[in-house]
Amino acid sequence: MYEIEIKSLLGEEVYAEAFRKKLLGQGGKLTGKNSQLNHYFQGEPSSFFKKIKDVVTESVDDLEEILTKGKKHSIRTRKKNDEVILVIKASIDSGTSENAVSRMEYESVVPLTLDELDAYLLDAGLTYQAKWSRLREEYAYDDLAITLDRNAGYGWLSEFEKVIEDEKEAEKVRMHLLDTMKRFDLQELSQDRLERMFAHYNNSWQEYYGTDKVFVVE
Repeated sequence: MYEIEIKSLLGEEVYAEAFRKKLLGQGGKLTGKNSQLNHYFQGEPSSFFKKIKDVVTESVDDLEEILTKGKKHSIRTRKKNDEVILVIKASIDSGTSENAVSRMEYESVVPLTLDELDAYLLDAGLTYQAKWSRLREEYAYDDLAITLDRNAGYGWLSEFEKVIEDEKEAEKVRMHLLDTMKRFDLQELSQDRLERMFAHYNNSWQEYYGTDKVFVVE
């Protein structure tokens, strides 16, 4: 599966509320709310395959494929309300796997606690890159999934996303996402600014994780 996703930085709550009203007013449907803890790891991704393959609940073949064929992997553990999930992403465009517009994606619920899943990865030689926290609202709009997040460090952020099976459709879908964002007067958060924000957070994540603190990086 391929995830095509574009982010827009809203910042302050007043702008998030204005977007929420527009989205609902134009037919968007709230499908869920959740709190998340996301732990990012760095290291050789293939090193933990043998350790983790017996606890994932989704296809082991898909897991092996993204680990062996993907590039610039982003490896994460996630606690979403009461679920614990292994998340692996790999970029298929010029961006990084953490923040690219177009990515391969693998997600699997695991029957472990977040600390236990983290321990699998740490025991395999990976190390923490950063820990993130957020509150998320999920919406369905036309054929897209839209989220509205309050992220530690970043403030309010929206993501417009579509999952496809054919990589050749990635550019067409990306343009569709941008056109949809224009309906709400939102602009894409540029990849270079996003990378600066990501780097700043990673350097000082302990200050923001689990808090409402926000920074501004131009």
